[in-house]
Amino acid sequence: MPGKLYLVGTPIGNLGDISPRALRTLEEADFIAAEDTRVTLRLLNHFNIKKPLVSYYEHNSKRSGARILERILAGESCALVTDAGMPSVSDPGEDLAARCAEAGVEISAVPGPSAAVTALALSALPSGRFTFEGFLSTSGKSRREHLDSLRGEKRTMLFYEAPHKLARTLCDLRDAFGGERRVALCREMTKLHEEVLRTTLGEAAALYGEDNPPRGEFVLVVAGAPEEAAPEQSAAGAVARVNELRAGGKSLKEACRIAAEETGFSKNELYGMALNAK
Repeated sequence: MPGKLYLVGTPIGNLGDISPRALRTLEEADFIAAEDTRVTLRLLNHFNIKKPLVSYYEHNSKRSGARILERILAGESCALVTDAGMPSVSDPGEDLAARCAEAGVEISAVPGPSAAVTALALSALPSGRFTFEGFLSTSGKSRREHLDSLRGEKRTMLFYEAPHKLARTLCDLRDAFGGERRVALCREMTKLHEEVLRTTLGEAAALYGEDNPPRGEFVLVVAGAPEEAAPEQSAAGAVARVNELRAGGKSLKEACRIAAEETGFSKNELYGMALNAK
């Protein structure tokens, strides 16, 4: 009988955020697959958990993923963790979960902290609808195409970025969405030096330079495009519509009623304007 894959969320900074269920799952799994075994070993040592670790990260995911699946199919249970947060979210764990699902292996999530959702909550930007965009490509063409596809996006957008790429990304976001677009820069979340800067893309792009290099991993929360105001129907256009309907055989009263529904003017306004136009 095959084993099981557990997707275990781990703290994004504060070790106190780990859940009792996550600790129990790590203790009971046959082995743990980790993005960086050194990072995970510190977590396990802190909670006095002794388990075999295997390396599973972006550049060995195909080879290591196949071996992990073999062990699960042979009956072992695996707890998959990333360095921080939920595995599979902007993470190679997505590939392992897909392998297991295709092989009919049972997958269980042990929810935990997420940098993206934490930043969204801290941003004070609209959170009812949002889109997670992860890391922008380092390829100029792919990067431009990605940002071009988001120019009209009205939902709040979330991006991950490393400190050494932050300045370029802020400039690209400013150029794509405009300097007045609101943004929250969230770093070191849940840690001692947690910082959230709420500003505009123009001000953020001007903030970081050689004399002020950014530190820490960032989540950028960018406001969506503003709703476009519906174009106002001109009074002349509304009266022209009344005349068009009358030319088609409608009475003045009926024409004003129909035109009112189409233009937003009231029937009485249109009736008065149509009489004055005569």
